[in-house]
Amino acid sequence: MVRFLHRHETLLWWMHSSYALLFGVGVMWLGAKNFTYLRLIVFHISFIWLTSLFLPAIVNRSWLSPRWRERTRLAINYFNKNFYQQLLFFLLPVYYASTTFGSRNMWFLALLAISAVLSTMDIVYDRYLSARWPLTALFFMFNLFASINVMLPLLWSVSHQWAFWISGALALGGFASMLYRLSGLRGNRAKLLLAAAALGLFLIIEFFRPLIPPAPLSLGSAQFGRSVRSLRIVSPLHSLPTGPGKIAVLTAIKAPMGLQESVRHVWYLDDRAIFASDLHPVTGGRKEGYRLWTQITWRPGFAGRVLKVDVETQGGQLIGRAQLKQ
Repeated sequence: MVRFLHRHETLLWWMHSSYALLFGVGVMWLGAKNFTYLRLIVFHISFIWLTSLFLPAIVNRSWLSPRWRERTRLAINYFNKNFYQQLLFFLLPVYYASTTFGSRNMWFLALLAISAVLSTMDIVYDRYLSARWPLTALFFMFNLFASINVMLPLLWSVSHQWAFWISGALALGGFASMLYRLSGLRGNRAKLLLAAAALGLFLIIEFFRPLIPPAPLSLGSAQFGRSVRSLRIVSPLHSLPTGPGKIAVLTAIKAPMGLQESVRHVWYLDDRAIFASDLHPVTGGRKEGYRLWTQITWRPGFAGRVLKVDVETQGGQLIGRAQLKQ
């Protein structure tokens, strides 16, 4: 039996990875139905962080034989992988609901999906992600940022602007702890590497924020018409008008109870911005969504084939998009 296991070890690990991926799909279903699981994020992250920091000290005990060192390492990795899987596959549907397909924030969703799949691949995690401290630290930093960035608005109604900075600070702290604990680097080399990580996070928070979906905000519905009366569209439009007149858009923004965010409409004719509304405060918790409407005057001089309206947060994150075509 032992020989059989050793001979087919790689195949068995890949079979287990397939099972873990199927389990992750089940967790995705849970994430789309119930957000209360997010309260366990703190436990998952704390366990992964502590065991990653002290794994070398645990497995390098002098009284442990080489065989038991490897078994201990694999056992700790097994728990870490499972916690990563539960965490990331739970987050995927939350970010998916806030992603606008065809926009730039699809890239972040793709990275999160890749991260989730990597956590199910035992061989990749055991031989690379957990064995090389830069990969361990970067993997943890990215997933910590993605987790806290969702948890704060959902559970404590923290605005996205503050959630970004808090998530970034915690992610940097996690990276710094692994840098000083696992890398063996000290002095100027460690400081330069930490400064580079801090600069990278600052650039993401300040300039690349539009690449990240504003989870848990999402666009429930959008309608175009000639005007809006009592928060209802009058004379709906399904294509660009042929003559002059008013064009209004009514959007319903879904947000959790207690969350307050400032949003606006930005109108585009093809890819050229023609109007940006003032920021309006959104209050979450409404079953029908927070309804926001704006309008423009359609003039004969407007030349374009697609009229788009982006619903954005104060920080420029895209909540959703509506469009009219010829």
